[in-house]
Amino acid sequence: MAGLTPDLLLQAYAVGLFPMAERRDDPALYWIDPEQRAVLPLDGFHLSKRLARTVRSNRFEIRCDTAFTDVMRACAEPADNRRESWINEPILQLYTALFHRGQAHSVEAWRAGRLVGGLYGVSLGGAFFGESMFSRETDASKVALVHLVARLRVGGFKLLDCQFMTDHLRQFGVVEISRDDYRKRLAKAVKVDAEFQRDLMGAAESLVLQPITHTS
Repeated sequence: MAGLTPDLLLQAYAVGLFPMAERRDDPALYWIDPEQRAVLPLDGFHLSKRLARTVRSNRFEIRCDTAFTDVMRACAEPADNRRESWINEPILQLYTALFHRGQAHSVEAWRAGRLVGGLYGVSLGGAFFGESMFSRETDASKVALVHLVARLRVGGFKLLDCQFMTDHLRQFGVVEISRDDYRKRLAKAVKVDAEFQRDLMGAAESLVLQPITHTS
């Protein structure tokens, strides 16, 4: 996929494609267009009571867009359940370029001055494409996801794309839809004028988090 630029990357996202590498040390990229797409309905986000307590405890300091490349590199690190990664150096360079243009964002969980979890993704109109997440402490990435949903809802986003379904994502209310259904939703979402909310402080943040933390 030689010659891939940030502009071409956004054009691909707008029609439902995204790139991946087979391994972190393989420079080649491949377009992915899944038959089934995982999406998280922003009005159907689900939290367990235990995780809701963790969110409200403020165990983690949540920041946005302060360590984007560090989050990407952490997502690419080997983990117990994932020894390889689809995030290679071209991916790192492309998405960092999008970040500097304000079209990619990170939500970060910090504790005692250390980056301990987070996620990153691409923003295009009213669609947000979640790319990857990581945790170095229990629940760190889950809390980051809660804060992502809060920011997307306040910012007027209509679609949160999670790409592939996993058991981990299913617990939050993620559902699978067909490729055709996804493309229809995507076409509408990218036309929406939405804005990623980096800062939700104090009472405003409490008001946002309260309605999305439906528990069971």
